[in-house]
Amino acid sequence: MLLIAEHGRYPKNEKGQTLWPRYEFFRETCDVFRASGLSVPVFCDKHLSWKWEWALEIVETSRELGFSMFAGSSLPVCRRIPSIDMPWGAEVEEIVSVGVGGVDGYDIHSLEAMQCLVERRRGGETGVVWIEALRSERFWQALRSDSWEAGGWDPTLFEACLCRSQSLTPADKIYRHTYPKPEDLSRLVASSPVAYRFEYADGLRASMLLMEGLVHDITAAARLRNRRDPFSLLFYLGSGHGMQPNSFNPLSHHTERMIATGKPPYPVERTLLTTGLTAAGIESLWRGQKRVDTPHLAIKYQTGE
Repeated sequence: MLLIAEHGRYPKNEKGQTLWPRYEFFRETCDVFRASGLSVPVFCDKHLSWKWEWALEIVETSRELGFSMFAGSSLPVCRRIPSIDMPWGAEVEEIVSVGVGGVDGYDIHSLEAMQCLVERRRGGETGVVWIEALRSERFWQALRSDSWEAGGWDPTLFEACLCRSQSLTPADKIYRHTYPKPEDLSRLVASSPVAYRFEYADGLRASMLLMEGLVHDITAAARLRNRRDPFSLLFYLGSGHGMQPNSFNPLSHHTERMIATGKPPYPVERTLLTTGLTAAGIESLWRGQKRVDTPHLAIKYQTGE
């Protein structure tokens, strides 16, 4: 069963979330499973639902009825440049991603990209304890603060992300090679930038930045304990944002493998967590960019090496 509920016109709520009918489609699917006494593996594209309670119910129902399920973005399984993975059991102190698009659509892609890396850290996944979303001037204030402790993020990791990008907009469009300085960024970003700053239960610090116009791809960089240089990579989707030839091939491959074997390629808890982060980030924006505690995101899981 492929659950893809994105194409079409759907209403938005007061928070600006599009009310994608993934939950409704899932309920109808499970009605058939229950009536027939049979079930099949299910794949849900992107986040599980715009509403946390429904996302949790989807995962719990899949366990109740005993069918294989996974979900999420194409980013975790796409080509990477360089072709590396987070070292298994690494002690990750901070991670930053720089991506494209806006909230309630592209935030899930960057969150999934970050999560597929940090879930490999020592001790496995521990869940997230709080999130704070920043937009427009508060975003720029955080960028200028130059540290997590001051309300921003590690500038070295931010620079490592930009250096991995293959679509970084140059400061000088005549010569096409001038690396942008801090004072150039607000001019180059095409729309209001957004950041989600959040902290995991084990103390890992994370910042997801959406900077449409400055870049047209998604990169990530992490600070590892006892390693001098940042770990960094590009999640390569082809020619860039909006031009993604064959970007769904790897995800389709993993979906086919699950259908054939009954085994999901990775735990659905990954996307349950990123779904919760997406909803909590939008909630923070809706509350006036206030920090939101997330005790419901105490999601623990372990991936295979």
